[in-house]
Amino acid sequence: MPNPLFAKHEWLKPLLPRNPREKHRVATSLELLFDLIFVVAIATAGQQLHHALIENHIQTGLLFYSMVFFALWWAWMNFTWFASAYDNDDVIYRVMTLVQIIGSLVLAAGIPLAFQQHNFDVIIIGYVIMRLALVSQWFRVAKNDPERRITALRYAFGIILVQMGWLLFHFSPVAFSIYIFVFLVIAELAVPIFAESHQMTPWHPHHIAERYSLLTIIVLGESIVACYAAITDALTKQAFDQALILLMIGGVILMFTMWWAYFDHEIAERLDSRKRAFTWGYGHFFIFISIAVIGASLAASIDVATHHAEISTQMMGYFIAVPVVVYTASLWMLHEAHHLQGIKKWLYPLTSLIVLAIPLFSTAIGYTVFAISITYAARLIFSKCYLAR
Repeated sequence: MPNPLFAKHEWLKPLLPRNPREKHRVATSLELLFDLIFVVAIATAGQQLHHALIENHIQTGLLFYSMVFFALWWAWMNFTWFASAYDNDDVIYRVMTLVQIIGSLVLAAGIPLAFQQHNFDVIIIGYVIMRLALVSQWFRVAKNDPERRITALRYAFGIILVQMGWLLFHFSPVAFSIYIFVFLVIAELAVPIFAESHQMTPWHPHHIAERYSLLTIIVLGESIVACYAAITDALTKQAFDQALILLMIGGVILMFTMWWAYFDHEIAERLDSRKRAFTWGYGHFFIFISIAVIGASLAASIDVATHHAEISTQMMGYFIAVPVVVYTASLWMLHEAHHLQGIKKWLYPLTSLIVLAIPLFSTAIGYTVFAISITYAARLIFSKCYLAR
């Protein structure tokens, strides 16, 4: 008796467009599995940033973290938006997703080399593996979706051209590496804009909003795990003091209020045009990276509080304050500013000024984190109570 999994309709189905108004569209178990792979990669990058901060290698640490995080985020973006529009769950689609997962793991394995030896070779190899699977999927779309054939081919050949650029990046002179990297990032971001300008792919607004929400929770979770690991390590070094206790409480409050602020608004209905979708989708890079940096900074703050770091208390405070401001500003622009008026609209920037001033007057990192978290929580609670009137 033949295995139904390998029946003709399951092995190779046409990669047809999904209905963008499909009811009750939620993330699939395969998408959740794909997300879990990025838990490893984001955690690895966070650990490297943590070490760079406590060793006072700030400039190189931030530079390489930004480069690595973009690579992770962009790989997730490519898979997520394609899946929203064309996931048909046949065997070929699952196998191609497995190939992308393998590429993601190779990418994650290359993160320590990027930080420690400035070597991006393994990360580039991981990208090649992922891109082979993704490009093959776009060629399938070009064959099965005549209405968007040009869009699919623009995606496929655009990805191939940019990937060739990344391969050449390996041979670029060190003095020009950062400029070439920025150019290639712009090229990456331009490919979807160029492709979708012909005919939009049928991504599902509610599905996309849920996928972004899930990654937000993953990054928040990574931050909490990093803090927990650092606190556990601190317990083996010395007993808790008041500042360390306040750091723990402040870190938890900060993560909770960040979650509250993000999930307080329904956004799917606003993703009704190509311009808004790109602004919202690309703008989330700053939300994700700011959460991740806060997590690594909170973990590094434990080392500062226990006197096992070479970075000053004030500088460490700014590594908490600045990402909080970036996060709140990003949320304000993407979720809040369009429907708030008067003083309600300016609560975010006013709070940001206070948050940025806190490290100047704090003598211990625990007090800094606690003060920042209370300021942010007070702004959030006041905003909700005020808006509820």
